[in-house]
Amino acid sequence: MPSLVAAPGFADPAIALAHYQNRLGVETDCSDVHESLQAGADFLLVDVRAPKLFLAGHVPGAVNIPHRTMTAETMASYAKGTLFVVYCAGPHCNGATKGAIRLAALGYRVKEMIGGITGWLDEDFALERDTVPERRSA
Repeated sequence: MPSLVAAPGFADPAIALAHYQNRLGVETDCSDVHESLQAGADFLLVDVRAPKLFLAGHVPGAVNIPHRTMTAETMASYAKGTLFVVYCAGPHCNGATKGAIRLAALGYRVKEMIGGITGWLDEDFALERDTVPERRSA
């Protein structure tokens, strides 16, 4: 009796090849992002989480554009040729997927950095932390 893995069968190699090549068109990993940032990235890295979470720790070089705020109006300052790489908290979070959908719907090329913050830390890469500006009394 075949195992639970083998029972459904395996894809034809040509189908598997196309599948995995297509995934690389929409996904990248933390290691490739880190190396590309070190070399001078040709993409904009976007943390799609809430500003408070971004300030607590984000990938160095990332900008914060929460996925819920991605509209034609808020993204109008970015040229249509801008390449975006989005990430969120990690595998337990679908914010990066939501951000990628919004960007693609607006006509931008986009990839998701799989693993998000969790993957970044698993690779032993450092986060950048910002401080929240102090409130001044009136």
